[in-house]
Amino acid sequence: MNSFSYNHSATTNKPDATDMRIGLVVAEWNSSITERLMAHAVEQLKAEGVGEQNITVRRVPGSFELVFGCSQLLRHGYVDAVIAIGCVIRGDTAHFDYICQGATQGLTELNLRGDVPVINGILTVNTEQQAEERAETKGQEFALTAIQMVDYARRMQD
Repeated sequence: MNSFSYNHSATTNKPDATDMRIGLVVAEWNSSITERLMAHAVEQLKAEGVGEQNITVRRVPGSFELVFGCSQLLRHGYVDAVIAIGCVIRGDTAHFDYICQGATQGLTELNLRGDVPVINGILTVNTEQQAEERAETKGQEFALTAIQMVDYARRMQD
């Protein structure tokens, strides 16, 4: 059995992403944030060599629905990774907790059951200002994580 250590350092060679197929499932709720997260993720994927024809974007109503959206993309579309993009902003009720917990649990289950990595790209923030601040960098991080996890999965097959 092959074993290796995945080293996430500046000296690690960048994975070759040219043949990677990445799906993004984007929540429409808080779309001013999720659309920016998606745009930055797509921009980063392209910068890393993922071809535009290998990027699939699907939309669902909200963050809770991301789990179903991701499961359908995994089931019906050939992808090497899926990024779930959403934004939940804390309000005055427990709704925030239920949505965050349910979506996180669902995405975790998809990762445990499948062979394709699902990246949790759901911002969970207290204020809209926090969401605005994070929207500038998190999309890129989600994209890089997807590429690294595809590379990790491929290395496990070697």
